[in-house]
Amino acid sequence: MIDLPRLLLPLILMLSTPVWAERVAREVSEAEAWALHSRILTIDTHVDIGEGFATAQLDPGGFTEAQVDLPKMRAGGLDAAFFIVYVGQGALDAQGFEQARVRAEEMYHAIKRMVRAYPAQIGLARSADEAEQIHASGRLVALLGMENGYPLGANTDDIPMWAERGLRYVGLTHFGHNQFGGSSNPRPDLGDSDEDPGLTDLGRELVRALNDHGILVDVSHVGRRSMLEAVELSRLPVIASHSSAMGVHENPRNLDDEQLKAIRDNGGVAQMVAFRSYVAELYPAVAAGQAKLRERYLPGGWAQASNEDRADYVRELGELRRRYPDVTLARFVDHIDYAVDLIGIEHVGISSDFDGGGGVQGWDDATETINVTWELMRRGYSESDIRALWGGNVLRVLRDNEAGRRQD
Repeated sequence: MIDLPRLLLPLILMLSTPVWAERVAREVSEAEAWALHSRILTIDTHVDIGEGFATAQLDPGGFTEAQVDLPKMRAGGLDAAFFIVYVGQGALDAQGFEQARVRAEEMYHAIKRMVRAYPAQIGLARSADEAEQIHASGRLVALLGMENGYPLGANTDDIPMWAERGLRYVGLTHFGHNQFGGSSNPRPDLGDSDEDPGLTDLGRELVRALNDHGILVDVSHVGRRSMLEAVELSRLPVIASHSSAMGVHENPRNLDDEQLKAIRDNGGVAQMVAFRSYVAELYPAVAAGQAKLRERYLPGGWAQASNEDRADYVRELGELRRRYPDVTLARFVDHIDYAVDLIGIEHVGISSDFDGGGGVQGWDDATETINVTWELMRRGYSESDIRALWGGNVLRVLRDNEAGRRQD
């Protein structure tokens, strides 16, 4: 008598087994990890810059208090990074827009100073091809991203200028609703309602302008409604430059399953971010202590603090974290696993948000970048998988946007 259930069992198991089960955990030596890590192009899609960047106050050509500088990138095998033009949200009026525009110019020129000061060490890439060419020359790679479209003002007239400069993505919002749409983190102090109002008419115009000029639409920090509307509207693949998975840890800054699937269906990429409070719940004593340190050293936010206050904040926060359980690299990679299993390896990437609050135990500055690759290898990711996660997927969406821009 033929035992049909037994014969069908392998097929049933194959159809019901989740994708992650195909990855087989294994022991990996440090030498193996470095060998693979050295063969791939690693791109971190979100690195902030501090006050006085690329001056004597904070010279990225030497080891600094920052989480990312050129020696740290080389030491950890971080080949490329999107350095960020960031302006915090302010008033939606002419004066606020002008102040934000001036600040954005300062940050852009700071990044350019780094590249001009160390041309033998790092180059500015304005395209995916240039990123690969600079990497092949043995230099580090800088790319440009803008976090918060606020400094663009009341129209999209500056988009051609930023495209010419090589800006490769624009985050529509930051903390606080702005002229383009709703934020994942409304600001009551700015008069924001808790409800995401969705994209404004100007926000829809911005999405179209970014598409027309080959600049990625970045949906990190964007409210759920505005984010889904932007993804639906965009005719080119989008990026979430630094957001993790709501399915692993609930945080307003993370992406739920519907949002992740929308990015997949759009052909885009979701860059999981190693930011402790987005990755997991902070130990209560650490959360309370960190809040007190922020009040003491960062009352106006990270960007407005002096380098001395930032250094004291980082030092004391490090001491606090060493006394209590910390959020680990393994927990961060759980977010990568989750996103890969949900939307596929080709739509997931890696980001740190270094020097903007990012980092986890095991990847707390650029010197520890190798540890991410090492953990992925331990979990059974192949070299082609890791190559895609670390930069291949980002390069693909960059090329898609370059190819899809409007030809005048």
